[in-house]
Amino acid sequence: MQPDLIEHFRAIVGAQHALSSNDDITHYTHENRGLFVGQTPLVLKPATTAEVSAIMRLAHETQTPIVPQGGHTGHVGGAVTDESGSQIVLSLERLNTVRELDLESSVMICEAGCILESIQQIADNNDLLFPLALGSQGSCQIGGNISTNAGGTGVLAYGNTRQLVMGLEVVLPSGEIWNGLRSLKKDNTGYDLKDLFIGAEGTLGVVTAAVLKLFPKPKGKAVAFCGMDRVGDAVKLLKRATEHAGQSLTAFEFMARTPVQLTVENIEGVRNPLNEFHNWHTLIEVSSNRSERDATETLEAILGEALEAGLIADATVSSSIAQQKDFWRLRETMPLAQKEAGGSMKHDISIPIHRIADFLIEANEIVLHEIPDARLYTFGHLGDGNIHYNVTQPKDADEKAFLAQQPEINDKIHRLVVSYNGSVAAEHGVGQLKRDLLTKTKDPVELDLMKSIKQSLDPNNIMNPRKVIDLR
Repeated sequence: MQPDLIEHFRAIVGAQHALSSNDDITHYTHENRGLFVGQTPLVLKPATTAEVSAIMRLAHETQTPIVPQGGHTGHVGGAVTDESGSQIVLSLERLNTVRELDLESSVMICEAGCILESIQQIADNNDLLFPLALGSQGSCQIGGNISTNAGGTGVLAYGNTRQLVMGLEVVLPSGEIWNGLRSLKKDNTGYDLKDLFIGAEGTLGVVTAAVLKLFPKPKGKAVAFCGMDRVGDAVKLLKRATEHAGQSLTAFEFMARTPVQLTVENIEGVRNPLNEFHNWHTLIEVSSNRSERDATETLEAILGEALEAGLIADATVSSSIAQQKDFWRLRETMPLAQKEAGGSMKHDISIPIHRIADFLIEANEIVLHEIPDARLYTFGHLGDGNIHYNVTQPKDADEKAFLAQQPEINDKIHRLVVSYNGSVAAEHGVGQLKRDLLTKTKDPVELDLMKSIKQSLDPNNIMNPRKVIDLR
């Protein structure tokens, strides 16, 4: 990239907010799991939507590729530049102002760089709830959450990020600003444009602000940890819990024996809430707008029916907020525990809930046929069908030899997912990691529609190029 062009970009944000390749920019060029490493001549940190607009106008005029970046917590390389050194990183970290908090309407307007946990805290301080909850919430930014349509543990009751966004402000690849910051519950004046940008991973424009939907803060919660013999019993328990609690059922997680056992072994301070490990475990959360007692009684009624029906072998209900946090810590530290156990193959997939048990039987047979001693590290959000179907290397195996089998295993698992009418990218997005997989598994008509939208909004292909779909 020509030095004079770099200086033009640098002048938009000021020299102190423009990092060059001579500075320490590793954070901005390395994907957090180390799967993707890029190069960039410049990292720009605008502080206003106007500055973002100016950057995109110049990029449009000079056909300079721009890669938007939020908290940099993604898993699929969606916010990492390529190795050409021709792409500029556009960091939204300085756009971090809460523009408005409307308590009467229960909405918040905040900029893309606001940290998710800060948004949660502001809502909590005002006796409200922003229900998006992720393991990376202390560092991920709402703009990235929106661009990936983040899921997390609250999807069952509150939906994905898409359901939590009422309006957006977006800078288009041309530099034009679309002001869609409306907080209307009803607006049928044509296409719902915001949904184009939610989940688009920065390939259609730069999200700079959003109208977020807030909810009443629950007056009480109850959390249970259960053990059972069959994953099919967990699916049946979910149905009973949903029928009994309705929208009060705010989480329903499931975990196989291996991830529970390895997390207890590898993470300090984590213990098994039950007397023994079971083939399958569930973590169930019920919230109440009335009282903690109401939540507890509802959960105990669900468990009582499940015990009578023989769906669960053992269960314990939290007796304090501290114990609730302990239950959740066991679930949330499973990815870290898996890392401690060696090499792993990861599949972020979703399957129709009523078919999950059959899918897991087939998937396990596929993996164990190829790698008989593999440790099946399955866990996820059963309430919305999102499975982290992960495979950990056999104990004391050679990690490199194990991972050499990953392409074949991935192909077979993803083919199986498609045969079950599932999704090969449930909540982590597509990015670079699954771009080619999308081409193989998406309906051709869908792909053509996506490409048409991309070409219409970004004819120069400068907006996060070669992420999600490839126009080359």
